[in-house]
Amino acid sequence: MDTPEIVLDRDQLIAADRLDAVAARVGRRFRRPRGLYLYGGPGRGKTMLMDRFFASVRTERKRRLHFHGFFAQLNAAIHEYGSVDAASDALLGDADLICFDEFHVHDTGDARLVARLLERLFDRRITLVVTSNYPPEQLLPNPIAHPMFEPTIERILEHLDVLSVNGPQDYRRLGGRRTGFAAGHYVIGPCAVIGPCGTAGAAEVPIAHRLLHARRAESGTLTVDFAQLCGIPVSAADFLELARRYQRWTLCEVPAMDAVPPEWVMRFVNLVDVLYDADLELSIHARVPLERLSAEVERVPDLYRTVSRLGELAVQEAAVRV
Repeated sequence: MDTPEIVLDRDQLIAADRLDAVAARVGRRFRRPRGLYLYGGPGRGKTMLMDRFFASVRTERKRRLHFHGFFAQLNAAIHEYGSVDAASDALLGDADLICFDEFHVHDTGDARLVARLLERLFDRRITLVVTSNYPPEQLLPNPIAHPMFEPTIERILEHLDVLSVNGPQDYRRLGGRRTGFAAGHYVIGPCAVIGPCGTAGAAEVPIAHRLLHARRAESGTLTVDFAQLCGIPVSAADFLELARRYQRWTLCEVPAMDAVPPEWVMRFVNLVDVLYDADLELSIHARVPLERLSAEVERVPDLYRTVSRLGELAVQEAAVRV
């Protein structure tokens, strides 16, 4: 099936014009351009606009980063270099332009790190362009912790122009793409795959100083139950490491998200984010249809982005052979 042609909506046209203006001025010694903060619901074309912009900027002194991946690198670099400033300088080099995709802040520990990172970028007069599902004032939404992040929100508004990219169409719902992540399936029903010894958890995979009990882990393919992967204390950095080892993923026995603790749901969100950004094939074997998966979406704010991304998968009513 051919991918439907996308005609930019009003919000996308406005954002594209502003991004073109920034692209024309990146790298100038004087009057460097203000950055942009693009926010809106999932599937509204923010990443598409950023990628188009990034490709058009005529300089090698630019970096495009996914927030999960960069944070994993930053935490490792802090241990090596001893401070956020030294670590970010080592990772970003002489960049004039930084593009962050999927910018978000939910955790207070991450908030402190983000605050120091942004101060360093602004001090170095690096042009910053970010995409997010949240406007700046909704970052770190916890009402108890939010006041400590308000000075950083004020700094974001001081240095970045904020634009809504929130048109009526979730473009992921249009379908048509059947490669990479979207080559997988959303299967309503059980997973038929068992381990090589006839048991569901026969394959042992090292992760985060422990062993993950998977159904199958061989030839770049990982098949594992939801509870085994999302029910243990692992981070997005751990998923990134697994994504370097396995290119085809099958997640079995995925329940409705209101049936498991919020921390399990957040790990599921992180996993889908990592696989989507890496464009790795994912198949889901779920107990409920996709529209019922996120019955309690308000418990974990980012779950609605996950559901949008899973909307790219072809739906089946019976298990597929893996």
